[in-house]
Amino acid sequence: MSEAEQLEPRKLTYLAAITEGVSEVLKEQDNAFLAGEDVAGAGSVFGIFGGLLDEFGPKRVIDTPISEKGIIGLGVGASATGCRPIVDIMFMDFMGECMDEITNQMAKMRFMFGGAVNLPVTVTTMSGGGRNLAAQHSQCLEAWLAHLPGIKVVMPATPYDAKGLIIAATRDNNPVFVVLSKMLVAEEGEVPEGAYEVEIGKAAIAKEGGDFTIVAHGRMLHEALSAATQLKALGVDVEVIDPRSIQPFDTQTVIDSIKKTHRALVVHEAVQFGGIGGEIVAQIQELAFDYLDAPIGRLGAPFSPVPFSPVLENVYIPNADRIVEKVKETLGL
Repeated sequence: MSEAEQLEPRKLTYLAAITEGVSEVLKEQDNAFLAGEDVAGAGSVFGIFGGLLDEFGPKRVIDTPISEKGIIGLGVGASATGCRPIVDIMFMDFMGECMDEITNQMAKMRFMFGGAVNLPVTVTTMSGGGRNLAAQHSQCLEAWLAHLPGIKVVMPATPYDAKGLIIAATRDNNPVFVVLSKMLVAEEGEVPEGAYEVEIGKAAIAKEGGDFTIVAHGRMLHEALSAATQLKALGVDVEVIDPRSIQPFDTQTVIDSIKKTHRALVVHEAVQFGGIGGEIVAQIQELAFDYLDAPIGRLGAPFSPVPFSPVLENVYIPNADRIVEKVKETLGL
């Protein structure tokens, strides 16, 4: 390898970073395993676990029956008895099939046992629209999970964070949901070799700025960054914050930004009504009201199931142009 090649940053796709993160976990932790529908032979419907069956064998990479309730039950039971499982729910929409296991077992068991039992279970799942998979395979339901005490929820938007958050999740002694975006699988970014953690509960400042704060997670981070580029041409210097972790949420990083910019917009792909954006807006209102020079904006999807029609789906999902319009509206431009 030439010196130039050695100095060039190592880049992976979001998909490859997920695969590498899980591989690092299975190498590091002898009591870790991966289980879910089609995770072994097919490497999952999106290929994010491709090659792991060959690398680790059928005792550690396991295809399960089609039973989301059973998959989550496996994760809860195995983690409570000393394993550190990674269980996959193919689409986030399917959480409805196993919500009793999540809300009444996984989230509460450590509390109800007085801390005598750890539950180091990691749940991976794919969320979001954009692939014309219709109303039952395109939802963003992170607010469901974040509302449950005992559950942690992370939403990586970059390959670096996808690998680092998966590793951090599997090292945590609490249940952690790693909510991935199906529209980011081809996104490329710098990813170091070996195992590293991205701290759960710590936001990232994806772009610094002094005039306006945009808080956006998951796929919407990239739309916010695109909007920031457009707004720069209008003389608006936007700061973009990627929460990365929805629960716990890094309130302080957002408040620090508001103290500098005095204006904010919160963006998410999920339905706007009842979405996590409302909680973020409330925290800003409670903790940084005196620093605000304008009402805090919110942008999410309409109160409707995700359309199957590509034309309608494009209208349904927030994008950079709509972010720009919301910022201009706040600034009176």
